[in-house]
Amino acid sequence: MKNRIIIIAILLALGSSISAQDIPEQYLVTAAGSNPDLKAKFNEYMAALEVVPQLNTLPDPKVAFGYFIQPVETRVGPQRAKISVDQLFPWFGQYKANEDVATEQAKAKYEVFNEARAKLFFDVKSTYYDLYFIRKAVDITLENIDILRTFKELSLIRIEAGMSSTVDQLRIDMELADLENQLALLRDQLVFRRVSFNKLLNVDRNNPVIFPDSLHSEDLQMSQNEVLDSIFRNNHQLAKLDYEFAAFENREIAARKTGSPKINIGFDYIFVGKSDNPGLDPGISGKDAIVFPRIGLTVPLFRKKYKAMVQETVYMQQAVTEKKVAKSNALETLLENSFKEYRDANRRIVLYKRQRSLAYEAMQILQTNYATGHMDFEEVLRMENRWLKYTLELKKAITDKQASKAFIGYLMGN
Repeated sequence: MKNRIIIIAILLALGSSISAQDIPEQYLVTAAGSNPDLKAKFNEYMAALEVVPQLNTLPDPKVAFGYFIQPVETRVGPQRAKISVDQLFPWFGQYKANEDVATEQAKAKYEVFNEARAKLFFDVKSTYYDLYFIRKAVDITLENIDILRTFKELSLIRIEAGMSSTVDQLRIDMELADLENQLALLRDQLVFRRVSFNKLLNVDRNNPVIFPDSLHSEDLQMSQNEVLDSIFRNNHQLAKLDYEFAAFENREIAARKTGSPKINIGFDYIFVGKSDNPGLDPGISGKDAIVFPRIGLTVPLFRKKYKAMVQETVYMQQAVTEKKVAKSNALETLLENSFKEYRDANRRIVLYKRQRSLAYEAMQILQTNYATGHMDFEEVLRMENRWLKYTLELKKAITDKQASKAFIGYLMGN
């Protein structure tokens, strides 16, 4: 039942953050329900909620039993034993203030959970985009190897026809060796990233990862100022500091209440033995006595510690205020850098689309010229390398754009 509560709460917290993503929703849902760090943060929040009822309950009553070794003789008989019951009551408003402190602290814990959720989703998305790029790099490298092998066959024909030397074939072999080494490195990176991705989801390390044919690259629908306003309203780290400030405000109230008197109410029950007085009415002889009520005050005379408790909370409020200013500045700086990377990725997408197209056209012309014996192979190889570079850079620019958008969403608390 508890696990169901955790999963439902996490899924409700997802909100709109799982909409309009290149990454399949199933991965975010799996991460939300299975990631152990996220579940730990949620359990810490649930534990904080359990503190609230602990603070609005009266302390246990004090019960004392006394036995008179030498019975105290009274008119109705000897007093043989006594039971005393005392209940301490705090000053008015003390429990409410303590409860408010715990409530605000629990809200701060919930924002810690929300922050961990948002960070987890960003990590899942960014790792997914890295995986996508590496997988595309593997595909492009394999395609390039196939092209070089076609060139190798063509160079053999030219060598046999006396149109070129064996140097062309040696160049192709060297280029193939470099690409095969690069391919092996990319495949190792792919395995590492897949394991990292699956561990974020807390699933088997060898689970296959599903990819789309291509990533979307739509522009952000909000201006930088609109995003910044959203961060100041919705960022979970800032919200956590707000709740911490409220907790210290209530703790100040609680500290002042702690320095107020406490009320003690009690009563005694005295066990009385039978009287030896023959003239005493049998109806009252040996009748137990109840002394009620007994009211007292605990007076806090030593005020120094209570003043220190209040001043401590004042300093903590000032500290939280400064922390929020520092965090707001840091978030604004992160946003500025994220938009810089976002704009840079957009420029690179435009650039490499054009460069890739031009390189491909040039490569086709050079291949034709080489086949007819009118072009040195070194120029063909150089252009083919440029086409490969532009193709990879285009994929990298698209994934960088998506990653920057994901980070901006994380800053906004999505």
